[in-house]
Amino acid sequence: MESKGAGIRILVFASGDEKGGGSGFQELVEFSRTNPPVLDAQIIGVISNHPQGGVRKRADALHIPFGYWAGPFDAKGYRTFVETYQADFVMCSGWLKFVRGLDPAKTINIHPGPLPRFGGTGMYGHYVHEAIMAAYHRGEITQSAVTLHFVDDVAYDNGPIIFQMPVLIRPDDNAETLAKRVNEKERAWQSYILNLVVHRHIYLKDGKVVYKSGVPTRLFY
Repeated sequence: MESKGAGIRILVFASGDEKGGGSGFQELVEFSRTNPPVLDAQIIGVISNHPQGGVRKRADALHIPFGYWAGPFDAKGYRTFVETYQADFVMCSGWLKFVRGLDPAKTINIHPGPLPRFGGTGMYGHYVHEAIMAAYHRGEITQSAVTLHFVDDVAYDNGPIIFQMPVLIRPDDNAETLAKRVNEKERAWQSYILNLVVHRHIYLKDGKVVYKSGVPTRLFY
């Protein structure tokens, strides 16, 4: 029997780098192939700004169509990829370029820290974890978080927050050990929350996140 999500098409944007990256993209694909699928939808392609990097290697191994984008990263370019791949939703999983011109209700990003405080220009990857650990050592915070949010084109990491999973900072943590635990939570929650979005259990209406009955509202902390 064909899954009810077989017709939902998701295009992934994942930067990675020349040597690695793309683990979040791979998890999305794998969770769409479990039985039953955690992500009941099709990953129909992945776009990277590195032609032969880690994302390309994972895409080839997973038999997912790969698209290289050298830029310019403008609204026309984003829309062209969405139209070419006939995507219903866009998932930004480790995508480091500013998103422009897409429908916020159908564009989702995952961020390895609490938003809005630890987001914005330059706040990606290890820079997020280093800033969080610095705040922890100043006595300002006790935990990090994994955040998923709808994407607008106002600023980096902007748009209504869908979900936040707190990650407690341990006394012996550093940026690397914290990053490892946060990344584990990212991979665990990304597909599950995205599945709720693509099946309209969570959706955006008039700029507000709506949760259908039975779906827990986002975690605040």
